[in-house]
Amino acid sequence: MRVLLLGSGGREHALAWKLSQSPGLSTLFAAPGNPGIEAHATCRAIDPTKPVEVTELVRAERIDLVVVGPEAPLVAGVADAVRAFGVPVFGPSAAAARIEGSKAFAKEIMLAAGVPTAGAAVFDDVEAAAAAAARGGPIVVKADGLAAGKGVVVADSGSEAEVAVRALGKLPAGARILLEERLDGPELSVMALCDGERAVLLPPSQDHKRLREGDLGPNTGGMGAYAPARLLADEALEGIRREVMVPTLRELARRGAPFRGVLYAGLMLTPTGPRVLEFNARLGDPETQVLMMQVAADLLPLFHAAATGALPEAPLESAAGASVGLVLAAPGYPEAPRTGAPIAGLERPRPEGVMVFHAGTRRVDGRVVTAGGRVLTVCARAGDVAQARARALEAAADLTFEGRQLRRDIAAKAPAG
Repeated sequence: MRVLLLGSGGREHALAWKLSQSPGLSTLFAAPGNPGIEAHATCRAIDPTKPVEVTELVRAERIDLVVVGPEAPLVAGVADAVRAFGVPVFGPSAAAARIEGSKAFAKEIMLAAGVPTAGAAVFDDVEAAAAAAARGGPIVVKADGLAAGKGVVVADSGSEAEVAVRALGKLPAGARILLEERLDGPELSVMALCDGERAVLLPPSQDHKRLREGDLGPNTGGMGAYAPARLLADEALEGIRREVMVPTLRELARRGAPFRGVLYAGLMLTPTGPRVLEFNARLGDPETQVLMMQVAADLLPLFHAAATGALPEAPLESAAGASVGLVLAAPGYPEAPRTGAPIAGLERPRPEGVMVFHAGTRRVDGRVVTAGGRVLTVCARAGDVAQARARALEAAADLTFEGRQLRRDIAAKAPAG
């Protein structure tokens, strides 16, 4: 099978690494790719958000399946264009991807599908939202559109919420603002492969959003993750599949937008039960990096089955033990990352069960340098979370660049088992 993978981040490097192991793969292309992906795929320098450029590459390289990594191509309608060309796509249509592209639409879908979630109010006027936020107490402020993981502020007071509303209102994603009930409890990421009707769960994972250790500092796109996150029993996870994923798929299909790809539920495990904080229309980052280490199944035929509406409902085969991923971020991230620094240590050999996935990197004069906020994800798999975390920290010590930021407490509080 000739496969085209869209994207250039750590999630896509992990997908390229995993797909390259499939006996069903004949050729893997990536667009635009990165220096890490180059080891597994032939990279093409096109814009993955431009349907015309993507479909031309699909035609020229006789692609059998397109796998979409990030959200931007989905919202831009790339999956629609490729499907119209007659090629299966692992990734939802633009209509279905609105479940991530618009938090207000996602809330509407949740309520219609009976999915447990936080109460929220939607504002089309920033001043009205700011006035309502100022009257409130602890609250969550969200920009309606895509904001690269930086469109959510958890405010402790009305004054802080008002400031957040005005800041988010200046973003392109902030034309609409949501003020949402603040829930308490640990967060859990549950993702499912979906074919429009059926959902097959990936192992649960847990992301760490705050920049600094102790869950301090600003929110980021994610500073690390681990899997499996054993915060729910198997029966409760099946309940998430049955009561969250499947009803959401049915509601989207009822609206003429069947969802084929990965549906990601960001959950808060409250004292009264799991609640959905948000939906994403693709695999998470950095969760994908640890999931690709942890899933033992050959994902290529499953991606194709999901893309063609023929997904088997058998549970995924997972590796024993656990996987932990640590993000190495550029100085100044997330507000204003400074780039262009050479990265030392990439050429060193890694032991089995350790991978370094490229995210914000590029090659300049034969050297790999930093080129984004989140630069690398160092992942390790071992017999349990504690061992995997120790291995990841050891591997991360060998990778350096000026101003490197790293959280050393990723998965430190993970339940044993």
